[in-house]
Formats: sequence, C-alpha cells, structure tokens
Amino acid sequence: MERNQVQGTSSNDGKTVAIISYLTLIGLIAAIIMNNKEKTALGQFHIRQSVGIMVTGLALGLLRFIPGIGGLMMNIVGIILLIALILGLIAAFSGEKKALPFIGEKYQQWFNMI
Repeated sequence: MERNQVQGTSSNDGKTVAIISYLTLIGLIAAIIMNNKEKTALGQFHIRQSVGIMVTGLALGLLRFIPGIGGLMMNIVGIILLIALILGLIAAFSGEKKALPFIGEKYQQWFNMI
C-alpha cells in the first residue's frame, strides 16, 4: 500500500532559507523575504554569510580595472569566492551555523542588522 502524504515543512528550522540564500541574488532576496515571515537563527546566519560573499565579490570586482594584473587577480578572487559559496552551501545543507574561514565571523558582525 502506497502512502502519498506530504509532510509539513513549515519552519524546517530555517534550513530551506539557509540553502536558498546561496542561490544567486534572486535566491538571496527570496531567502530574506522568507526569513522575515518566520525568523530563524540558522536562516539569519546563512543570509549574513551570503550577503557577505556577494558584497565582497562586488567590492573586489573593482580589481578587474587594474591594468595588467587585474584580470588574473579577479580570476583568483572568483575561485576563492566560489569555494566560500560552496562551503556555505554545504553548511546550510547540514543545518550547521559554521562561519566561513577567515572572514565569516566578520560577516556576522558587519551584517548583524539582517
């Protein structure tokens, strides 16, 4: 006999919000809206991490305008930010509030209004 029941995922302890926050800018905006309806500590933590990664990427995007080495530096920074994004996504999938290496704790301080 087959059971077709949908389990309630109302809060999910913020795990869904945490995962969505790392999926592009649109995902981040959706996660912020979802978290405003039902605030969770896990969701807020990962939204701050994701905002930090995006702001860092935008700020360091100015490196590309440095003649000669700007393109190479931007490629290196891009790889580092991609690794940070993957680390954050892995932590979100496992439901952990694990800060990103080196700067994750600063993101929590700088973006504490979220």
